[in-house]
Amino acid sequence: MDASNYRRVPVGVVAPRDADDVAAALALCAEAGVPVVPRGGGTSIAGQATGTGVVLDLTRHMDALLAVDPAARTAVVQPGLVLDRLRDAVRPHGLTFGPDPSTHSRCTLGGMIGNNACGAHSVAWGTTADNVAELAVTAYGGTAHRLARGWAGAPAGLRELVEGNLAVLRTGMSGGFSRRISGYGGLDALLPERGADPARAFCGSEGTLGVVTEAVVRLVELPAAPVLVVLGYADEGAAADAAAGLLPHRPLTVEGMAEDLVRSPAGLPRGGAWLFVEMPDEGAARDLLRGADALDAALVTDPAAQRALWRLREDAAGTATRMPDGTMAWPGWEDCAVPPARLGGYLREFRALLAAHGLRGTPYGHFGEGCVHVRIDFDLVTREGVARFRTFSEELADLVAAHGGSLSGEHGDGQARAELLGRMYGPEVIALFAAYKDVWDPAGGMNPGILVRPARLDENLRFAVLPRTPFAGEVATCVGVAKCRSTETGGAGVMCPSYRATGEERHSTRGRARLLHEMLAGETITGGWRSPEVAEALDLCLGCKGCRSDCPVGVDVAAYKAEFLHRHWAGRLRPVSHYVLGGLPGWLRLITALRATRAVNAAARRIPLPGLARERALPPLAPVPFTRWWRGRGRAGGPAVGGAPAVAPAVAPAVTPAVTPAVTPAVTVTLWPDTFSEYLAPEAGRAAVRVLEAAGLAVAVPARPVCCGLTYVSTGRLDRARTVLRRTLDAVGEVPGPVLVLEPSCAAALRTDLPALLPDDPRAHRLAAAVRTFAETLEEYAPHWTPPRLDRPVAGQTHCHQHAVLGDAADRRLRERAGLSGELSGGCCGLAGNFGFEPGHHAVSVACAEEQLLPSLRAAAPGTAVLADGFSCRTQIAQLSEGHRARHLAELLAEAL
Repeated sequence: MDASNYRRVPVGVVAPRDADDVAAALALCAEAGVPVVPRGGGTSIAGQATGTGVVLDLTRHMDALLAVDPAARTAVVQPGLVLDRLRDAVRPHGLTFGPDPSTHSRCTLGGMIGNNACGAHSVAWGTTADNVAELAVTAYGGTAHRLARGWAGAPAGLRELVEGNLAVLRTGMSGGFSRRISGYGGLDALLPERGADPARAFCGSEGTLGVVTEAVVRLVELPAAPVLVVLGYADEGAAADAAAGLLPHRPLTVEGMAEDLVRSPAGLPRGGAWLFVEMPDEGAARDLLRGADALDAALVTDPAAQRALWRLREDAAGTATRMPDGTMAWPGWEDCAVPPARLGGYLREFRALLAAHGLRGTPYGHFGEGCVHVRIDFDLVTREGVARFRTFSEELADLVAAHGGSLSGEHGDGQARAELLGRMYGPEVIALFAAYKDVWDPAGGMNPGILVRPARLDENLRFAVLPRTPFAGEVATCVGVAKCRSTETGGAGVMCPSYRATGEERHSTRGRARLLHEMLAGETITGGWRSPEVAEALDLCLGCKGCRSDCPVGVDVAAYKAEFLHRHWAGRLRPVSHYVLGGLPGWLRLITALRATRAVNAAARRIPLPGLARERALPPLAPVPFTRWWRGRGRAGGPAVGGAPAVAPAVAPAVTPAVTPAVTPAVTVTLWPDTFSEYLAPEAGRAAVRVLEAAGLAVAVPARPVCCGLTYVSTGRLDRARTVLRRTLDAVGEVPGPVLVLEPSCAAALRTDLPALLPDDPRAHRLAAAVRTFAETLEEYAPHWTPPRLDRPVAGQTHCHQHAVLGDAADRRLRERAGLSGELSGGCCGLAGNFGFEPGHHAVSVACAEEQLLPSLRAAAPGTAVLADGFSCRTQIAQLSEGHRARHLAELLAEAL
């Protein structure tokens, strides 16, 4: 599968190391009569990156930037090079590669050449074909070609084909515009008056002619200080009508989207639709503003603010996959294009066509070039739904052709639209396309079924093989846009740490979702829930939940892994680590009850614990658990720290309050004694009490042991997790107010796993809604409290579960108020609860830490406070860094008090 609705099972995947490997593979496949599909990042959304023969994965090894010539403004690249790596490398020279699809962090140059990709800046810098100077191509059978201007290097018969069809090329493909990408849309580049350019004509061939092994690409000058103008219009039609009129101002981009795609219009000017217009400088931007007839406008010069607004547009490819009610929407008609002057009329008719078929979609896209992206809530499962998909597709193709448009404006036709190319081009052009394909690939071995002699658009749909179950429906929501394959570091993103550590598709979020898809289909993976292939791929999932927030469609592999492990080990003896680490709360409670803490700590230093990684030292148990300290503090009757008396709130009997105060504060905070704060790091709990009371809040603690079930969920012991959570709800009763959970992973489990595992228990939903983080509690319930000033830089780790489930906006504001400057690391620390302690995980665990966390600590200035609210993060820092002791934010504030 790629990022489309289609699925074709290959016979195998080859990861060639160089052009000789490519030639050898193509020769062997031609000898055996096996088809070949070249593949980059696999983000194609029309099915062209799927195939039934051998898939050539060009991203594994052929991903080098071979040379950069700043003076000539060219670069020599291999096909597997990710676009952002090229852009990062040439940025110091003030250059960039003009085409920039929203998948720039994972799409490859080879894939961009195959689809003739465009992106937001093509209104100024053109398509990929406009930016390619030379191509090294290997044909089916192994013959190498070097393409540039002129006929040298072109396959035999190509020149003769062109000279014999000049009239068809000049008339049948006339009237084109910049986004005419469909079919072999660049074939007219072979006309003599256009310089006979076989390299340009090859772009957009979707792997049907040969395999690009090297390319010389042109670079463009990067504007020094671009300015973003956001124009607000009453509706989408008005925005579309206005787009073409902005082109004389020579914008760099003209992007459009309407309010049904933007869930939160914060930062946008008034209106029901918007044009994002990037100009090269502020002067040009102000000239545009004076000439724009918009309802409202904003001129944005700050780069950070620009990035925040552009993120709305870049994430649209994923955001548009869900309707406001949560219903999925699918590709298939992702990027039709019409001449810009006709865009408003086309969009109005397109909306009417959707309504006529009872379908919904949220258009957006490159309005300056008339290119519209949309995902539609097709029913691609039932026979009736698939029939409607076909009928709608045929009628939409006719509508696009009536407006002089192109079925594909930048993503290629693939299987989704190639069958309908005859509605756009006449029969003579379609016959010429077939002849062009046959000159390059007479045996028909390159990506058959795509563009020429195409498969039907309703064949090979990936949903057909899935059972009708809720879990299958969840797995199928992975649309394959492959944000999880990004290798960029920095920023707050987490997904996907194991893929970045291994570079293997099966360890990406998409790879794991697709393996589960195949497991449920039962054709290529036949072991079902006992499948060793799926177990192996999920084994390196850290359960970080980064995909839950960072994946545009919210694919949650951590939840899928828990369900898989639950079924995989049902009725069987589990790995020792599942009992040791999965049952950690029970073991620690037993050790504490037996007063065996000191003996266990001594034994752990000398005797390796069975089933755990030998590279790891177990963190020591605290001599005094938090709740024991709390009870002793209450009996002592002493004053609370921070200058305020201890407080006895009016709470349910299940909660033990502090000492009776002279004045009763208005709000009682229930401090949750999670397993880590209770037995391993009670200093965080003691510090939290100190800070909360200083802020004027009353503190209560559950009198009986409670557990969020996290360790049972992460090891797939879901039945046990449900039992534990029911006991917890019985022990807690009705909490009177906010529930502060200091450990982010436990807070995330209570917010998400608890109601998911006990959906019919109203207590579960009430408790989940009451959960707050430390910073959220102070901000919401002590808004006028002024924290102590620390005035020092800070480094450390934002817990991945906090990033994915809880959010850290309140933490950032609290740190700022306390004078803690600097950013915490994104990504994942790599320990991830039980993951880093399980055998076989140590290397990946360390690699994850080395991506952002450890380098940030090594670069930290003297006196930097090291902050990590997660116990796993603090443990990883203690074990892998030199001289750094990380603390919870509550500890830093308590010390300052």
